Amino acid sequence: MTATEKPATTTNSGIPVASDEHSLTVGPQGPIALHDHYLIEKMAQFNRERVPERVVHAKGSGAFGNLEITDDVSAYTCADFLQPGKKTEMLARFSTVAGEQGSPDTWRDPRGFALKFYTEHGNYDLVGNNTPVFFVRDPMKFQDFIRSQKRMPDSGLRDHNMQWDFWTLSPESAHQVTWLMGDRGIPRTFRNMDGFGSHTYMWINKEGERFWVKYHFKTRQGIECLTQEEADELAGSAPDAHRKDLFESIRDGNYPQWDLEVQIMPLADAENYRVNPFDLTKVWSQKDYPRKHVGVMTLDRNPENFFAQVEQAAFEPSNVVPGIGFSPDKMLLGRVFSYADTHRYRIGVNYTQLPVNAPKVPVHSYSKDGNMRYAYNAPAEPVYAPNSYGGPHANPEAAGPYAGWDTAGEMVREAYVQHPEDDDFRQAGTLVREVMDDDQRERLVNNVVGHLPDGVTEPVLERAFEYWKNIDPEIGKRIEDGIRTA
Repeated sequence: MTATEKPATTTNSGIPVASDEHSLTVGPQGPIALHDHYLIEKMAQFNRERVPERVVHAKGSGAFGNLEITDDVSAYTCADFLQPGKKTEMLARFSTVAGEQGSPDTWRDPRGFALKFYTEHGNYDLVGNNTPVFFVRDPMKFQDFIRSQKRMPDSGLRDHNMQWDFWTLSPESAHQVTWLMGDRGIPRTFRNMDGFGSHTYMWINKEGERFWVKYHFKTRQGIECLTQEEADELAGSAPDAHRKDLFESIRDGNYPQWDLEVQIMPLADAENYRVNPFDLTKVWSQKDYPRKHVGVMTLDRNPENFFAQVEQAAFEPSNVVPGIGFSPDKMLLGRVFSYADTHRYRIGVNYTQLPVNAPKVPVHSYSKDGNMRYAYNAPAEPVYAPNSYGGPHANPEAAGPYAGWDTAGEMVREAYVQHPEDDDFRQAGTLVREVMDDDQRERLVNNVVGHLPDGVTEPVLERAFEYWKNIDPEIGKRIEDGIRTA
């Protein structure tokens, strides 16, 4: 075929078609024939061109890159891809939380920070946010929280009264709401924000020693944020500003980078630490557990097809590799089920066979059949286990050292065991008084004063004032005065 020749159009089954322009009709002005199967294929395919959007984190962007390990953390984990000198291909997806597919990138909202590492021992997914904490600590409340951030059933509009009603009745949200209403509530770009695994995970070394760990990804581009006024302007003039910035930066060779750092807690420290280390609404003091540098994450390749490689990308906290495990973090344990389940609904039970989700290592699984399955075992291979015909068998040695923790007790529906500094407002108050400066506190007050009057009614408004006074009495009074005197 010469450079000027074009390949023949075919059906999805590879059969050449007669026309790209004209349907098969009974005469030039007659009815269309039902057996014009190429027309039917085109229409049917178009009607199914969109999969259901994600219930959460619907609007996002992604890129490929690598994680290179520059430091030695082998004393804490035997995970192969975290050993010194290893370089692992990966995919990152950044997103807003509450917005739908067409929503602006610059709404005040946490940002998703989801990573997939194609390791030599299978895919490892780290699914976090650009904040180290979250609004709730128990998965029983997650669905209600998300609905409170979405849209009213009658008007189809987002509703601040609904948001503040939920937040003020859920005091554990105070730490995350303080982050959200502060400067970091709206990053300037995806490149100019940090990322966090947020949850507590377990690391296991080759001797079987276990540690608790938190992941931090520190942007090398520097933290930059938008003011509410800048964000509102971009929402109207450039609603895809973050998506555009990420794609064009990588296209132009300005590859964004993040330093991977971790906080590591010895297993035994957890029981008597001053806050519950598995509570997603809390952080560990970096004075108690300083960050250790691990490596550098670089994004250097844009997707070739956004739908196939970003929209169909499936991240799930259940994907852990040998040397890494879970923790008693209730939100994490709920997500271990929820994410894989939503992928089965959204993109099909065989979503791991899609190229963007497929591991780079052989798969030896007894999963079979289901919608859209195209990879399968050899006909002679048994479809059940155990078997005596050479089929795959579980190998505890390959699975790595024990990744669980010891626990006992009755089945209960209770909060975590309380630690000395576990109250819900303490860390939010520390964030306001000790981390923010005067200008940041002023913007925090202005952001809340601008957000609260928008449809928030009594008694929710009064509870909101009390909520902020519990975080910090002065900030709470300034917020109340700013609204009452407006």
